[in-house]
Amino acid sequence: MMRTGVFGGTFNPVHNGHIHLARTYFDALRLDRMLVIPTCLPPHKPGEQLADGADRLAMCRLAFDGLPGFEASDIELRRGQKSYTVDTLEQLAKEYPDDGFYLIMGSDMFLTLTGWREWRRVCELAVICAGARDTALRGRLADCKRSLEAQGARCELVELNPLPISSTLVRGRAREKKPLGGLVPPEVAAYIDSYGLYQTL
Repeated sequence: MMRTGVFGGTFNPVHNGHIHLARTYFDALRLDRMLVIPTCLPPHKPGEQLADGADRLAMCRLAFDGLPGFEASDIELRRGQKSYTVDTLEQLAKEYPDDGFYLIMGSDMFLTLTGWREWRRVCELAVICAGARDTALRGRLADCKRSLEAQGARCELVELNPLPISSTLVRGRAREKKPLGGLVPPEVAAYIDSYGLYQTL
């Protein structure tokens, strides 16, 4: 069975922190493949101004497609409408029927998973994966993991050492026409500059 990670996000834009995080999960979970999935209209960020989906997908491809086992996917952008995780996982299960899925999420989402749309079905379709750096948060995640597992979920926790980079920081520097070295891969920086992205966001 192919162990396939599902790493979704706005990636607005993708940056070195995303790459570091994805590689950490890829190694820790012993994945065969990691699907990097830019969202179309994230339900939890309805007011966020997004670069065009085609641009975000192109940047993800520039950032990830050269890494063995990583693949940028347009599965949510193809849908062209508001995307929920359960819908994406159902579609992936149809497209890759022999794969076992590992859903990567932030600690805040892990802690509020039971509030998600069809969260039990999400847990049926994938192993739920999250992580943290500090001890206090790891304790909260461990408690939540036990609770979820008692309700039938499969969970994996990973120790993280995230980079201090955010898409907000990258957009701000792009808007101010400051160098993006060390924040995004050179190919992504060139793409942002060539297409004048984030100049008015």
